[in-house]
Amino acid sequence: MDPNIEKILKLPTKQKITILVLVSILEAAALVWFLFLPKYNELNETKAQLVSLETEINEKTRVANNLPKLKAEYDQLNQQLVLALAELPNSKEIPSLLTSITTLGKSTGLDFLTFRPKPEIIKDFYAEVPVDIVVSGSYFSVANFFAAVANLPRIVNITNVSFSDIKSVNNRMMTKVTCLATTFRFLDKKEIKDDKKAKK
Repeated sequence: MDPNIEKILKLPTKQKITILVLVSILEAAALVWFLFLPKYNELNETKAQLVSLETEINEKTRVANNLPKLKAEYDQLNQQLVLALAELPNSKEIPSLLTSITTLGKSTGLDFLTFRPKPEIIKDFYAEVPVDIVVSGSYFSVANFFAAVANLPRIVNITNVSFSDIKSVNNRMMTKVTCLATTFRFLDKKEIKDDKKAKK
């Protein structure tokens, strides 16, 4: 028999128990350190991943459940964009819009004395297209012209309206009207980039 084991066997019972307890503690510490802690840490990491995945699943489920609503909102926004685009012409449509304004004026009985487009005023994503207008005709014709412009599918603002040369001709009140007609158009991407470069 091994002499060390013989020495241990000859020790008093209390010392044998103490040695046994110490060996058990060392074995338990080794088991905890080398087996339990790595698995425990792995378990905690797995739990954290599980919570993250559950959160992601819940978020995606919420989005999936709201998909019909989101699609409806998307379609509605697209329709609003189409309407906005219809109200704001692009640069190619400006001449025909200005022509339609003069046609409206003439059809209501006005004589155009001045129709002078001014330089465009560039804003963030659109441009203002102002036109100085001077017309002459009856009050009734002027009112009909303004109403017809208001009913155009495009946005046209009439501002700076002033009346002059008011007189009665054949029992009709005739006048000369000076105003500023302003329409708007969307800027294309290139114009927006160029405008940003110019501002810098």
